[in-house]
Amino acid sequence: MFTGIVEKIGTVSALVKLDETETGGGGTSLTISDAAEILTDVHLGDSIAVNGTCLTVTEFTSDSFKVGVAPETLRRTNLGELTTGSPVNLERAVAGDIRFGGHFVQGHVDTVATILAKTPDGNALTVRFQPRDPEVLVYIVEKGYITLDGASLTITAVNDEEKWFEVMLVAYTQEKIIIPRKEVGQTVNLEVDMAGKYVEKQVKAQLEKGLAGMGLEKLVENIVKRTLKDMKIGV
Repeated sequence: MFTGIVEKIGTVSALVKLDETETGGGGTSLTISDAAEILTDVHLGDSIAVNGTCLTVTEFTSDSFKVGVAPETLRRTNLGELTTGSPVNLERAVAGDIRFGGHFVQGHVDTVATILAKTPDGNALTVRFQPRDPEVLVYIVEKGYITLDGASLTITAVNDEEKWFEVMLVAYTQEKIIIPRKEVGQTVNLEVDMAGKYVEKQVKAQLEKGLAGMGLEKLVENIVKRTLKDMKIGV
């Protein structure tokens, strides 16, 4: 589990494509450098989110670490577009003693999204995206959470007909994540807020069982309670 608060921007220092006989089954091995700040407590097998993708540490030094990227992960994310020298957002898995500044992020990418436009607004930057899989737009709502390349961001606009959404990056955030460095036409990894998925599942379950005379207000109340219980949040 992650928070979507990027801890460090690292650099891809080595990228090796693996053949079918090597561990990774034809995937890719990535070495990420410039990561000393997040490796002070690292162990083999730990999870680190690289551009919002939960990956397992297989080797590490004081400044760098290595992860394997499976073929399925390459198909679902933008990690296959990385080259030597590419910057990447990094975040360690959540520890039990930290403040939770973002939102619940799994590090399981739903799809990639293409940058359609970047528009300055004072010292802020509005960025418009179009998801490769438009079906994820059902989980994307104005003022809701979204994770882009591992960064927890707030959605400022959604257009379901034209199939795009926007986020605004304040000056501080622009310095801490890699999205402002990307050009129009490049992609980001997208993970929707999992709360929306839980709500959808509960609604479908209730509808399949039939309302059985239950009022809409009571139905919504039950769905919310079950969703929070699934996410292990007390009510």
